Amino acid sequence: NNTIGFLGTKQHVVEDSGTGYKSHHRMDLVVSEDRNFRPVDMEFAPDGSLYLIDWHNILIGHMQHNARDPLRDHMHGRVYRITYPSRPLVTPAKIDGATVEELLENLKLPEYRSRYRTRRELRGRAASEVLPKLKKWVGALDKNDPRYEHHQLEALWVSWGLDQVDQYLLRNLLKAKDYHVRAAAVNVVRYTGHQVKDQADLLKQAATDENGRVRLEAIVAASWIGKEKGMPVLEEAAKKPLDEWMIHAYETAVAHLNDKPVLAYKEEKIISSLKGEDLALYKKGKEIFAMDGYCGTCHQPDGKGLPASGFPPLAGTKWVTGNEERLIKVVLKGLLGPIDINGRKYPGQVPMTPFEGLLNDEEVAAVLTYVRNSFGNAASVIQPATVKKVRESVQSKKDFYAPEALLKEHPLEP
Repeated sequence: NNTIGFLGTKQHVVEDSGTGYKSHHRMDLVVSEDRNFRPVDMEFAPDGSLYLIDWHNILIGHMQHNARDPLRDHMHGRVYRITYPSRPLVTPAKIDGATVEELLENLKLPEYRSRYRTRRELRGRAASEVLPKLKKWVGALDKNDPRYEHHQLEALWVSWGLDQVDQYLLRNLLKAKDYHVRAAAVNVVRYTGHQVKDQADLLKQAATDENGRVRLEAIVAASWIGKEKGMPVLEEAAKKPLDEWMIHAYETAVAHLNDKPVLAYKEEKIISSLKGEDLALYKKGKEIFAMDGYCGTCHQPDGKGLPASGFPPLAGTKWVTGNEERLIKVVLKGLLGPIDINGRKYPGQVPMTPFEGLLNDEEVAAVLTYVRNSFGNAASVIQPATVKKVRESVQSKKDFYAPEALLKEHPLEP
């Protein structure tokens, strides 16, 4: 839903993409020329029609400064029911007053909300009545049905909802052909340690799965079961590549099991890998980075920058972890002009401050050592002698570096 500029509701398609997802715009589902149109929510009804809630107000948003604005209408709004005239609606599933057998058949319906409401109803029935019939229903499922594993998963959720998870079914679904089903089964393992005695072993096995989505579920679940059982699961998961969707969950889980904030734990790991003068440089660099008006002001304490304001990140870019001389030149002379960082273009209209006259060789080496080994970065330590050598070589340059010109001298690493 959008209420500023474009007034309406956009439909996006969400698709699997590796461990995570990607989306793309499919169509503008609803477009209004009414300047007071304020779509705020939507829900599908049991018959498949779409209900759209329109706050309908001259005001936009819930900002405090207009909380008592007389134009703020607390009493009225609009509800739209959207259908496709040439297509029939769905016959609502029978849920209230349905028998257990009827409810179980509802679990085969394609409509998610009908299945969800059915599970809610089954959860309120007596387990002694539901579970025997559930087992019989699963046994009668057609194994050649393309949705066979999904029907089994629905049954697993029903048993979980009754707090008597079907462990035979659970173990079978952890080996399902469809990785979506395996991942969902791992999620059930996460919450049922009070019943599944070999919970940690099952999670450790899931951490070796060929699919990243399944491993991600195991990583998240490991954070719930304590350090003694959880760390072996995480160690197993770390044996395979951790992509952008997994690394943050992994780092958070490890830090949580060690009872530390994520940033503190990551810094401890870095410090443990640095010794002597290198460690001293790192610690000094951290102090310089945090000084008012220096690096952290634009690039932020987490190194992620402020992309919307034109300040690029320091995390995960070869501009920081790559060629030492190129990075030193940037810090000494500053940078001005368009630049591409991690696939995003920055206009570079606000130049980077040249620190040539603000930091000596040791201080430049220190802050660069810090940024090259923080925010998920891991690169070589910058030595003061290297900074001194580069400083002497660019002493005659009186202006900013342009990214394009600097890359001609030092091409960006692949």
